[in-house]
Order: sequence, then structure tokens, then C-alpha cells
Amino acid sequence: MALPKWEKLSSEDKFKNRWWTYRLDKFRLPNGKEGEYHYLHSGHSVFIVPMLDDVRFLLVKQFRYLFDRESLEFPAGGMSDGDDPEDIARKELIEETGYDGDFTALGYFGPFVGLSDEKTFVFLATNLKRSDEFIKDETEQFEFEELTADEVDQKIASGEIFDGMAITSWVFAKNHLNK
Repeated sequence: MALPKWEKLSSEDKFKNRWWTYRLDKFRLPNGKEGEYHYLHSGHSVFIVPMLDDVRFLLVKQFRYLFDRESLEFPAGGMSDGDDPEDIARKELIEETGYDGDFTALGYFGPFVGLSDEKTFVFLATNLKRSDEFIKDETEQFEFEELTADEVDQKIASGEIFDGMAITSWVFAKNHLNK
């Protein structure tokens, strides 16, 4: 049995920057009661799991301001409304690692479905080659780690990899590679 849907009555942008919009929707429940829903709208995001030819995976370490610590993650980036996910994944992989390659779309997930309408598209990148287009974003500082699948799992278990979107992207990649 399908659950009844809520009816959107209106939507208002309350605050906007280049990454997301804070929205306020008014809705009506199936029982007729009305309410407000506050959430973040984004143009979505991509995560790329880059696999080197020797079956190690390339991760980036960067400082994450909100947690006041370094975070080991897969390359990723935000999208604008209307962007093609694979085009943005290629751009982000080149920008963050200097590599380009072949991309396999693995699916998407909602990283925080109660707070945002964001979809995160996951790609596996293989046959990696150095790109002539590599121009590092001056606002991002990375260190790189090349890890085996077991080492990725160990770093997740130890909490060294703690980013939920990176962990979910790893699940997509492992499921694809274990088929």
C-alpha cells in the first residue's frame, strides 16, 4: 500500500548563497492539517570513488571546519541545478586529484532526507590517467592517500573515515565491484 502524499501549498526562498537555498514550504497533510517545512535546497552533489590500476583507491584528506579536524574522503563536489552529474564528477576528479578516467554511474542517495532535497550521485572512476586540465582550486588543500579495500574498511571502522557521504559512496562501490 502506498503512503499518502503531502500537498505542497507554497514554497518561499528565505536565504540563498552559491551552494544552497534555505526554503520554507507550506503543506497540507492527507488529514487536512496544514504545516511548515524548513529545508535546504541544493543543486545536488557527486562523489567519485577513484580506483587505481593496482586496485587501490585514491582518497583526499582535507580540513573540515565544522568538525575542526581532518577528514579522509573520496573526491566530491556540488552541482548547480541543471548540471550533468557525470560532467561534474569528471571536473571534480580532475580538480581535486589531477586524474581523469572512465566513469561508471553507481546510483544516487539522499544524504539527509529530512533536512535537504539533495541527491548525491556516486561514480566509480577507473583507467585513471593524469589530466592536462589539472588546475587546483585555490580554496582547497588536499593530501592524498592510496588505500586497499581492506584499508578503507579499517579506516571506516576506526573512525578515521567518518564522513557519511564518503562511507555511503564506498558501499555503492564495494557492491558494484563484488558483483
